[in-house]
Amino acid sequence: MKIQSYIIIAFLSLFIVSCGSKKTVVTSSKKKTTKKVTTKKLPSVNQKAHVKKLTKKNPKLNKHTLTYIKKYAPLAVIKMHEYKIPASITLAQGILESGNGRSTLASKSNNHFGIKCHRGWKGKRVYHDDDKKDDCFRKYEYVEQSYNDHSKFLTGRKRYAFLFNYRITDYKKWAKGLKKAGYATDKKYPQKLIGIIQNYKLYEFDKVKKRDLKKYKKQQKKPIQVSVTTKTTTSTPKVKSSSKAVYVVKKGDTLYSISRKVNVSVKDIKKLNGLRDNIISIGQRLKLK
Repeated sequence: MKIQSYIIIAFLSLFIVSCGSKKTVVTSSKKKTTKKVTTKKLPSVNQKAHVKKLTKKNPKLNKHTLTYIKKYAPLAVIKMHEYKIPASITLAQGILESGNGRSTLASKSNNHFGIKCHRGWKGKRVYHDDDKKDDCFRKYEYVEQSYNDHSKFLTGRKRYAFLFNYRITDYKKWAKGLKKAGYATDKKYPQKLIGIIQNYKLYEFDKVKKRDLKKYKKQQKKPIQVSVTTKTTTSTPKVKSSSKAVYVVKKGDTLYSISRKVNVSVKDIKKLNGLRDNIISIGQRLKLK
């Protein structure tokens, strides 16, 4: 009988251990996956010399704006020759709409022109209270897509067609025309664009010839890399978090609606997650404490 009792106890011990091991398997981490994004090499358009000259004459110019010009001027010039939109206008819009590439929409979604989803948009999207509650904005994998989409947006809509009757060097008419066509609701939008173009002499980039792009490319040993070099995504163990600790953003959510659901103020949610504005994206995990 004693032997049988020992056998039963041993069997029960093994059963309990095996049950414990199953729980460990459930919480084990998944394999890491890496996705690489190829960089797009761009020719110089003498933007570094341009910025250096500006800084020498006026050291008080916004450093973030100067950095933006050095980084994205080649893209604006390339799009100018592809779509006949002044490089100065594209660059000024990028600076203004993206807050020098530092806004939440630009830094998290690579949307540098504040372009909304609109009908027919099948790409990724984020939601943000703008002109209306829960306005839908386009989300891009990298910045070049945003510049390309901006050019297609202007060339593909009838309300902007009259702009292409203006000379490519007439940035003032283009700035006023954008407001007239309804690109922005801000009454001072044209003046803001013109001010940026004149303060940073962006009209100089409208003079770059297509043949000059090849010349600059030969002169430059290491072309600029603008897009994200690598993008790594790793799947982490699925841990059942308390609803009071983390909230996963769903379609239609806003910070205000989430605040009501979890009983945490919008101000506290923004502070806990380092948010500068109210832009959130589907699947985003928000800390609640």
